[in-house]
Amino acid sequence: MRRDSALVAFYRGDGRDHRGRLLSDIHEFDIHELEFTHDYIQWLFPLPEPSGANESAPLLSKDDIAAFTGDASLRKALLESLQLMLQFYGLDLAVRGDSVEVVRGPNYDERSALWLTSGNHNFLRISRILRSLTLLGCSRYATALLECLEGIYAEHARAIGDTTMGYWRRAVG
Repeated sequence: MRRDSALVAFYRGDGRDHRGRLLSDIHEFDIHELEFTHDYIQWLFPLPEPSGANESAPLLSKDDIAAFTGDASLRKALLESLQLMLQFYGLDLAVRGDSVEVVRGPNYDERSALWLTSGNHNFLRISRILRSLTLLGCSRYATALLECLEGIYAEHARAIGDTTMGYWRRAVG
């Protein structure tokens, strides 16, 4: 029987990240922890490439991708991670049947004032989130987030920039 990778075990709730945190520990982070802790995002939204910000970040393997795309419980946990980050950005997830939409939440103005600034490190986090969702079988959610970001970009192109918007579009494919 094949053992889960560290990443899959982490997402199943019985594995820990490089600092000993469970997924549930990170899902309980407050806004301050989400902003100023920089080594959790790579665990929540893994990619196949090494992270320049976290040497201890897991690398997403083909087996991990197969596990996520084949296991609804892993995707559900991934979407809980998405919900956490959307709240951080002042966004909400609206799911009605097969329809998925990301919309501005009631605290969008307050939250966006903190991350919607030129060169903000959260732009890199958003790129990671979009690409990871796409790779792990949640492309509808990545597309919904990108559509919301397109609307934000239309109003804040100067802060976001064409280069960042290009990364976001390519992350979803």
